[in-house]
Amino acid sequence: MFVLNIRIMRSVLIIGAGRSASSLIRYLLAKSETENLHLVVADLSLALAEKKTQKHPNATPIALDIFNTEERRAAIEKASIVISMLPAHLHIEVAKDCIQFKKHLVTASYISDAMQSLDEEVKKNNLIFMNEIGLDPGIDHMSAMKVIDEIRSKGGNMLLFESFCGGLVAPESDNNLWNYKFTWAPRNVVLAGQGGAAKFIQEGTYKYIPYSALFRRTEFLEVEGYGKFEAYSNRDSLKYRSIYGLDDVLTLYRGTIRRVGFSKAWNMFVQLGMTDDSYVIEDSENMSYRQFMNSFLPYHPTDSVEIKTRFILKIDQDDIMWDKLLELDLFNPNKKINLPNATPAQILEKILTDSWALEPDDKDMIVMYHKFGYELNGEKKQIDSKMVCIGDDQTYTAMAKTVGLPVAIATLLILNGKITTPGVQLPIKKEVYEPILKELEEYGVIFNEQTVPYFGYNPDLF
Repeated sequence: MFVLNIRIMRSVLIIGAGRSASSLIRYLLAKSETENLHLVVADLSLALAEKKTQKHPNATPIALDIFNTEERRAAIEKASIVISMLPAHLHIEVAKDCIQFKKHLVTASYISDAMQSLDEEVKKNNLIFMNEIGLDPGIDHMSAMKVIDEIRSKGGNMLLFESFCGGLVAPESDNNLWNYKFTWAPRNVVLAGQGGAAKFIQEGTYKYIPYSALFRRTEFLEVEGYGKFEAYSNRDSLKYRSIYGLDDVLTLYRGTIRRVGFSKAWNMFVQLGMTDDSYVIEDSENMSYRQFMNSFLPYHPTDSVEIKTRFILKIDQDDIMWDKLLELDLFNPNKKINLPNATPAQILEKILTDSWALEPDDKDMIVMYHKFGYELNGEKKQIDSKMVCIGDDQTYTAMAKTVGLPVAIATLLILNGKITTPGVQLPIKKEVYEPILKELEEYGVIFNEQTVPYFGYNPDLF
């Protein structure tokens, strides 16, 4: 007697095969046999989808234009679950299709107003739309809520929460004066901090930092084995105050990590106006690097571009800031911008990409640092939690790992019925963060927590 054993493969549709999808795809392919998975990796570029799937028997690369409604819906209808690695503003049509065909959805992006508006319908269809499940947002939420929930379970009252994260170059690949290379979207780096004052709360007082002063108001951090870092404030630190249940917390601050000295140097671009994305520079295509630099400086009949730059930025002759500008070749009269109708920010991005691109053998690094201040039994205490993750290479970067792995793990947990709460959500519930953080440790994403003296921002009280 023969017993027919037919395995029903579960289809995972991954839309978008860019840099952030590398570790995600590798993880799910590695689990595909034991978990009965078949991956459909869809991208506008079939070549890119083929490269990421590497002819794996449990993967099918396809070309997909998400603006082609018929193609998009056909792909979603066949899937067991959908992962969208598209830019955030492109998720919404995918999300609506997922509701129509009753498919769960996972993204690493912030929850937009449009996505949030689908919550009622998602719940009505008993679907899970998991968002903000990458690095930042993602691992930051999960690692923070784990400690906050532990403090509360002991009866502690939260006083302070600070959270910092940065995508950097690993120490072994750190070979320029800026101690920085692009490990993610360069445009986001160039435009960081724009669009309004940074807002946070310290000791119960609201604080604001205008963009013009943002990179001169930094906080210093020490990470054992990796040295000293600095952090500048994120635009809105209070966005998650209610979500984290921290409405009464005295201090709430979120920041971006860089190596010490980066922010002071970056501030030169801000003061000159090079990060402005609101207007186009005439004849930018034929402009040289030197002409671009000079376009932000006043006319002088005899002073060179170099002298004018030193004067405007108040750079002394022995100041490392000058060497940092020279390293970028900003005064070269022969290098052309070659970007038509470009904004200052777009031109600056192009110049920096020439100097800050990761080399083939370079590795990147993610640093995350949380501070939790709380009161328990009348005593003020603090826990510092730190995580450092180093990438493998240019493809399987620390950024791709820390963005892609939580997405992949959450996808499997949803498929296997381990995450059950329906609705449009982010990963702040224990059923989500506990198993994901535990499995991430197997991949080197480990938080080291230590108890330190609570200092707060009122030292005169002690």
